[in-house]
Amino acid sequence: MIIYLHGFRSSPASRKAVMLRDRLTALGHGAEFRCPALPASPRAAAEIALAETQETPAGELSLIGSSLGGFYATWLAERVGCRAVLLNPAIDPARDLEAHVGRQPVFFSNDEIDFRPEFLAELRALETPVTRPERYFLLAATGDSVIDYRTMVAKYTGARQHVIDGSNHELTDFASYIDEVLAFCGMTPGGFN
Repeated sequence: MIIYLHGFRSSPASRKAVMLRDRLTALGHGAEFRCPALPASPRAAAEIALAETQETPAGELSLIGSSLGGFYATWLAERVGCRAVLLNPAIDPARDLEAHVGRQPVFFSNDEIDFRPEFLAELRALETPVTRPERYFLLAATGDSVIDYRTMVAKYTGARQHVIDGSNHELTDFASYIDEVLAFCGMTPGGFN
């Protein structure tokens, strides 16, 4: 099972989520992909993500998290003991999102979220150290203008890392890395291992 956790102001309709769903469907594993819609409240988002993991043993579960979803994926992987791929993950979202308190549009949607001041404390409560770096695969773009890739590399010291020269926060060239991501998640040509 692969669970994709989208980023701040994103949704299950994000480009990377759709690309992953389409690729797994093409490989005959579309039913083994989930991408829950995560609310603005970090506590509620973490609860939803945790609930998604409950019926899958940790050894058969992989998380893929983008930006804030990568922050959640780290918290969740440390809690349940599964693998996680981190795509330009948020490192200090409580600090970085302080300027985004209030109503915000959601990408790939006509919806809005209300990011409240108390959500910053909820983010701080989810901060977690990496205890088993071998469970992680970091994709970090040097061209990310939102999060400094060097902070990502430092947080995930000891993890498998692919530092992309250039690109951007969204990883608009994600198609070039999707099979590498799925291989780390245990995808082989015949299925999952």
